[in-house]
Formats: sequence, C-alpha cells, structure tokens
Amino acid sequence: MDYLVVALVILAVLLVAALGLVTLRRRPAPPPPPPAAERVEVTVVEPEVTVTPPETVVEAPPEVVEAPPPVLERPEPTAGRLVRLRARLARSQNLFSKGLLGLLSHDRLDDEAWEEVEDSLIGADVGVEATREIVARLRERTRILGTRSQAELRGLLAEELVAALDPTMDRSLRADPVGGRPAVLLVVGVNGSGKTTTCGKIARVLVADGHSVVLGAADTFRAAAADQLATWAERVGAEVVRGPEGADPAAVAYDAVRRGIEAGVDTVLVDTAGRLQNKVGLMDELGKVKRVVEKHGPVTETLLVLDATTGQNGLEQARVFTDVVNVTGVVLTKLDGTAKGGIVIAVQRKLGIPVKLVGLGEGPDDLAPFDPEQFVDALLGAPA
Repeated sequence: MDYLVVALVILAVLLVAALGLVTLRRRPAPPPPPPAAERVEVTVVEPEVTVTPPETVVEAPPEVVEAPPPVLERPEPTAGRLVRLRARLARSQNLFSKGLLGLLSHDRLDDEAWEEVEDSLIGADVGVEATREIVARLRERTRILGTRSQAELRGLLAEELVAALDPTMDRSLRADPVGGRPAVLLVVGVNGSGKTTTCGKIARVLVADGHSVVLGAADTFRAAAADQLATWAERVGAEVVRGPEGADPAAVAYDAVRRGIEAGVDTVLVDTAGRLQNKVGLMDELGKVKRVVEKHGPVTETLLVLDATTGQNGLEQARVFTDVVNVTGVVLTKLDGTAKGGIVIAVQRKLGIPVKLVGLGEGPDDLAPFDPEQFVDALLGAPA
C-alpha cells in the first residue's frame, strides 16, 4: 500500500515536469538586436545663444523750433490824435457844454447866475483862482459885447479857456539827439498813476514820430514793472535795459543811457521808481538817478505823470516831484474816465509847467500830444 502511494506521487511529479517543458517550447524567442548599421544616433544640438551687449541709446538733440519774430506794430501817427479822441471827453463835455453853456445862455445873467458859472468851473477842477479870473473876463466881455446867443457865448468861453491854458508854452518833446548823443527822458510819478504804462505809450509816440528808442527799467522796486515795460517795448521793436529786482535804480538808468549811446538811438526813455514813503528818500533816490545819468550827458526832459482822476489832490503829490527834480512837462492820464477836464488848467497854473501829453483811453495809442485849441474844442463839443 505504501509502495502504491509513493508511485503515484512520483508519477504526478513527472507529469507536471513534462507539461512545463512543453510550455517553454511554445514561447516565441525574443527578436535579435538590429545590426549595427541600422542603429540611429540622436545628437542633441544646443542652440547657440549670442549675447548682444546692451545698445547705447544716443538721444537725438531736441529739434529747435525758432519762434517767429514778433510782429511789430505800427503806432498811429500822433498828429490829430486829440481830434480823433474827442469822443473820450464825453463825460467832461457834460460839465462844460451842457452845464456852462446852459447857464451862460440865460436871458438874464445876474450875480446869482455868474455864481453858478463859478461853481460849475470849480466843480470841473479848474481851481478857485483860475475860475475867478475866467468868470471876471467873461462877465466883462459879455457886458460890453451884449452877447446872448449860445454860439457866441461858446466862442467867448472857448477863448477864455484857451487863454487859461497859455498856448504860448512850449509843448514839444525834447527827444532829438544832442551833440551826437541820445536825448534822455526821465519819467517820474507816483506808483499807481499809470507811470510805467504811460512810459510804454510815450515810447510808441516817439516811434510813431520816427525816433529810435531804448528804454531803461529803473523802477526796480516793483517786480512787474520791468516785465510790463519789456512787453510795451517788444511791440514796437525797442530794446529794454533792466536789472535784477531791487537793483540800484541809478545803475540801471546809467546802463540804459550807455546802451543808447552804443546803439546810436535818438532817445533813451527811463522809467523811475515812484515810492512816496517819505519825501527825503524820494529826493535822494531821484536826485541820484539824475546825477548818475548826467555823467553821460544832460537830461533833456523830465516828464511828470499825473492821474487826472485824483483832481486837486494830485497837485499836492506833483509839488513833491517838482521840488525833487526839474520837471519840464506833465503827462495827464485817465482824462477819459471820471476826470474833469478843468484839471488841465489847474495843473498848469499851480505848477507853471506845460501839459505835453494827455491820456484819453486804455488803448496803446490813446496818448495824444496836447494842443489847447483842440482840447477846448473837444471839451465844449460841437457848436450849436
């Protein structure tokens, strides 16, 4: 029995081995490796990287665009300006043509009527003394001539007003070269009277009359004064000499005259400071400017700018300047506003100095040479 079991086990082992052998024979053999000639080598080629140094950027210079030269203005001729500007005296005409002529044309010119005429003239800033003289002469002439028509009365009044303005006074601007050197005009006046603006307008008057001009910005205490003067000068092609803010006014004036001599111009126009903190300081300052300028040659003209709207009060300021410098002429500005035309008579009578120019508006050419006959004619309006 035991031999039978052992035989069966051996038989089973042999059977398993035989089956395994059969399975191995049936499995396909692995393919042979490819021949050496058919092998493909893959070579990885790294891309060549070229490092370029940063390029130096050279900026092109900015294109310079030259500004076109300023268009020079041609100022209006000065001849006849006062006639063309007669409409600007409209407010003053009311006081004279309507008020005075209305009073004078009354049927009866008694003492009361003449007192009203006096009041009207004083109200027009003619001044008390001048008014009394004018009324006394008018009263006598109307009595002798028996004048009654408004046209006749207008003629008499015009004659008296012209006489009060003294047409024999020399009102020409001394702006022509002297001894081969330019004429020197000093412009003085209180700050706020329109002095610097008027200085620019005087330059236009000179250019309109054919003069070449250099301007000196010697009002160095007002920051805007030099810029303002330069703007006026640029418009007519004139040169401006200026210094830093707060510079010595006398030094600037001296340089302006020296430049005028070098350039061979006809006229040097100097705008001065107009501070009135105290009379002594002003006297010293303006006196120094004049002395320094006269190292080059004489000052041919000193023009005082007065604001006509200040009336009689402006005459007190004017006296300060006439005490300081030898004022040779008056420029009366702002006659187109609320100013009363009689102030022209008062200025000349009180100061003994001729009014040479009058400002009748805000325009650049609204500064006119003063002519007594044309002024009175404009003041009284057209005859009835």
